[in-house]
Amino acid sequence: MGAPDNTDNSLKNHLLAALPADELARIQPRLESVSMKLGEVLYESGDLMTHMYFPTTAIISLLYIMQNGATAEIGIAGNNGLVGIALFMGGETTSNRAIVQSSGEAVRMKAADVKDAFALGGVFQNVCLRYTQSLMTQISQTAVCNRLHSVAQQLCRWLLINHDQLQTDRLVMTHDLIANMLGVRREGVSIAAEDLQKRGLIKYVRGTITILDRAGLEKAVCECYQVVINEYDRLLGAYIPKNR
Repeated sequence: MGAPDNTDNSLKNHLLAALPADELARIQPRLESVSMKLGEVLYESGDLMTHMYFPTTAIISLLYIMQNGATAEIGIAGNNGLVGIALFMGGETTSNRAIVQSSGEAVRMKAADVKDAFALGGVFQNVCLRYTQSLMTQISQTAVCNRLHSVAQQLCRWLLINHDQLQTDRLVMTHDLIANMLGVRREGVSIAAEDLQKRGLIKYVRGTITILDRAGLEKAVCECYQVVINEYDRLLGAYIPKNR
């Protein structure tokens, strides 16, 4: 992970962009732009966190790793979120892995600076807490979805959540990686993706999924996607009028 030469891109993250000018100016010198590569691990379960990350064009997946090595995604953070809530919630570590799911950029803030900014209160503290509650909804709804809904519905939910964070209709992701994220067998993902492709909703070629009909995906998805979106908008809509 390296720092790009371009100027700071913090305003591309919705949470940072929601801050009043004086609060953003106060933390701006503490923000560092970083480039993230696909598959890069930001921290492992139990690691001492050194930074909090605000994705701008990257997407970060929060994964739970079982003792046998099996994985399942419990949450996603893109330009509407942050990674590292343990730093301001009173902990220094977490039980999940954070890994870059879609390469891109982010801004990060050192742990000590996060704690100082949070302790001052204001909109920064409020936005962090409200986002944490929305993330709790995303995690719990993911658990419900993985237990009660079909692989096809889970795939639709996953595609839509990722699409919300991207400036393109193309997602670079293999069936193997999606299966690892959803915690299902690769064959199940392949069958579901083939069905969505036959229905003209997506196109899958050589590890790249192109969303052709978002409205169709929204009709095919279970209610879990909208539950998560509604809760985010309820909690943060006053600060972020347009999330997607």
